[in-house]
This record gives sequence, C-alpha cells and structure tokens, in this order.
Amino acid sequence: MPNKEEKPTFREDEHIVENKDLTITEALIPVLALVIMLAYNVYVFGDDALSGSNQFILLMGGAVAAIVGIFNKVSYKRMIAEVAENVRSTTGALLILLMVGALSGTWLVSGIIPAMIYYGLQILNPTIFLAASVIICAIISIATGSSWTTAATVGIALIGIGDALGISLGMTAGAVLSGAYFGDKMSPLSDTTNLAPAMAGGDLFSHIRYMTYTTVPTIVVTLIVFIILGLAIDTSGVADTSSLLNNIGSTFNINGWLFIVPLIVIGLIVKKAPPLMALLVGTLLGGVFALIFQPDIVAKIGGGASLNFETGYKGVLNAITVDTNIATDDPALNDLFSSGGMSGMLGTIWLIVCAMVFGGIMDGIGALERITESLLKLAKTTFGLFASTVGSCLALNVTASDQYLAIVVPGKMFSKAYKERGLAPENLSRTLEDSGTVTSVLVPWNTCGAYHSSVLGVGVGEYALYAIFNWLSPFMTLLFAAFRIKIKQLVETTAK
Repeated sequence: MPNKEEKPTFREDEHIVENKDLTITEALIPVLALVIMLAYNVYVFGDDALSGSNQFILLMGGAVAAIVGIFNKVSYKRMIAEVAENVRSTTGALLILLMVGALSGTWLVSGIIPAMIYYGLQILNPTIFLAASVIICAIISIATGSSWTTAATVGIALIGIGDALGISLGMTAGAVLSGAYFGDKMSPLSDTTNLAPAMAGGDLFSHIRYMTYTTVPTIVVTLIVFIILGLAIDTSGVADTSSLLNNIGSTFNINGWLFIVPLIVIGLIVKKAPPLMALLVGTLLGGVFALIFQPDIVAKIGGGASLNFETGYKGVLNAITVDTNIATDDPALNDLFSSGGMSGMLGTIWLIVCAMVFGGIMDGIGALERITESLLKLAKTTFGLFASTVGSCLALNVTASDQYLAIVVPGKMFSKAYKERGLAPENLSRTLEDSGTVTSVLVPWNTCGAYHSSVLGVGVGEYALYAIFNWLSPFMTLLFAAFRIKIKQLVETTAK
C-alpha cells in the first residue's frame, strides 16, 4: 500500500510454514467455516457487525483452524508462535492507526479539515468531483507512496466535501481509494511496489514500467466511469452551498494559513520521513494551530469558558484522545465535524488483532501453504498460471487478512513455476500487485479494509462497488494473460 513503513514490512526471507500431512480439504475447512459464520453474522448484525461480533467470529475461525491443526498433530506452541509473529508484524499498522486518530482530532479542532471542506466546496462541483478526487488522490499517493496517508489526509477532506455536496459517501470513498491505490502501485516509494519484484526476482523500475500496461488502462476506465457517474448525479435537494459555507465560516476561523500543516506533513512524507514521525508532527502542529486560530473551540472542549493553560491543554488532549463534536447550526455539519480521536481507532485495532490470530493459526498449521500449492497444481497453461496467482492472492487477502502475505506467499510459491514456463519475473510481480495489493481494501477484516473503512468512516460494503480501480485490476491482468498481451518472456531478459 503506502510508503508503507506505516504498514509492517515482510522480509524477502519470510518463512512459510509447510505441513505435508495436511490435505487441501482440511486446509479449506477453517476458510469455509469462517465464510459461513461471517456471512450469517453480517446478515444478523448488518452494518454493526464490525462493532465486535465479526472480531469474535474471526477468533472462532481461528479456533476451527486450531482444531484442524491439533488433529494433524500441530503443537499449540507452534500455532501461538505464528499468531505472535503475525500480531508483532502489525505493530506499525496499529501505531499508525492510533496516530491517525490523534491527527484527525487536532485537524478538526484547528479548523484544517473544515478549511479544506470550505475551499473545496467553492472549487469542486458534483459533476467533476468524483473524477477530480481520483486524480488528486493518485497524485498525492504517487508522491508519498502511501495509500494509507493519502486516505488519512486528503481522503478525509474529500469525504467531507462529497458529503456536503450531497454525493454518496460510498462513491466518494471509492474514488478516493481508486486514486490512492493507483498511486500506491506506481510509486517507487511504496513498499508493496518494492516487495513484489523482490518476491518475483525482478527489478523495481522494470516492474513499474511493466505494470503500466495493465494499470493505465484500468485507471482510464475508472476515470471514465466516475465522469459518467458525475454527469448522472441528481443534485436536486443538495444542501445549499452558501448556507454550508456561512455555517462553517461562523463556527471556525477559516484562512489559508491552516494549509501550512498538511503541506508540512506531505513534505515530510515525500522526504521519506517515517510516517509515524510525519503524523506526530502533523498532530502536534494541529494542536498548536488550534490554540492560535480556534481558541474558543479549544476552551469549550477543555471544559472552560475562555482559553487558559489548563483549558488549552485539556482541549487539545481531548481532541487527540477521545470523541470530539463541534456543534454548528447545520445538523449535517454536526455529523461531519466529529472525531473519535485515538479511542475511535480501538475497534479497528481490535479487528486487526483478531484477524491476525486467524491468519497466524492458518499459517501455523500449514493451511496457507497447502491452499497455494493446490492452486499451483491447477495451472496447466500460461493463463492458468496467471489465474492461479490471482486466485491465490485473493484467497490470502481473505484468509490471512493482510496484503503483505498476499504478496509474499504467492510470490514464493509461484516464482519457480514462472521461470519453468519461460516467463520473466515481471509477469509475476505485476500479477501480485494487480491482485494482491489493490484487492486487500475490499475485505472488511483485512488490515487494509479495516483501516480505510475506519479512517474514511465508510463501510467496506458501501464503497466496494465504487472502488472500481481495485476490483477491476485483477480482471485486467487476466484479460492481458488470456490474449497474451505484453507477456514478457524470460529469454528477452537473458538476451539483454
């Protein structure tokens, strides 16, 4: 995804647990059990499923996997060791989530997010908004190499602008993620863009050049669809923009100086500063700007009538850590101008930890390796090899709940097969990105799906259909494979 130092980085020598005694049927039992339980749970709880019940279902899926492991004489100690390794690998992601919650709080009370919405309402209109959102997020994500940071900064602002314009939150989130993941894939700063060729045995910039063949047509189709959607949007009944602007202007002190903070954060990330450091700087600067530009709001949040050291300290810390709601004369803006702070991210962290328990036990009993190996056996043709790779990446995004495993495991398992078929490593690395990186955000319990749905405040089920670039990418890579378009042969590399 990102300059994803904000996500856990898997080394090239990451181990994959093998269990020769485990059959494919046994390996699939936990997966089928999890899918059935999750489907029923979502049917019963609906949008509230992510509030806690899905987390427990993931643990139940892990329990089923553990039973299969015990039946195959896999020790409890080994399974727990893999769970511990999986949870440890998400440390960076969990800290990023907490810091994003903190940043969103100070950026709200400082007026940064309201200012983005205020000026955005004057620049963007419903007709061009969705396509413009794709382009804006693509540019930011290429510059930063981070879909996560793009969503947490520009993405949040665009969600607010889209909501104020009366555009579906799902559409806006889909446009944000389409652009963010295009940039993520194509940026040399992205760790998945570096990881994929490392797994396949290729070169970074050759990998990026080869990805353009499938990625550019996909983003063009995505833009066309969003342009059509923009033209088709019925803007009747949309809240009066002038009224919204007046309400924002009367609640916050809006001015151009507030944009200094997001520009500094983006600059730090472009300069390859660790995302945690960049987000911490953004959070602290947001707090300082809140004290300077919004003293009355900070004082009120701090429980006082006027700003002093105590109310200022409490106001900024409350914005960073707990729920913050800023009242306006417009009910729609009241919903928009709210933040959960760091506490608002705890549900997502809970989900990620439970997902890592399931993925860790699945890896510990050798189920992930067995499923991928079985897919490889089905690859009798070149197209079958590409299709098996895509299927493996999708399956791992669902079962292992992390896009890194969806790149590492198939990359290790399929690299030899591609070489034996005379196919250059760019074919494998491109397919890993087209099907592993971008689809992770479409799985609610995947770390990426959980992160983005939490940060943007839009459920995966709401934006999945509109994340056009993300679900179209695997089909595009299969289309190229089926018609043997730009399938680079290994002999070409050798000849050079």
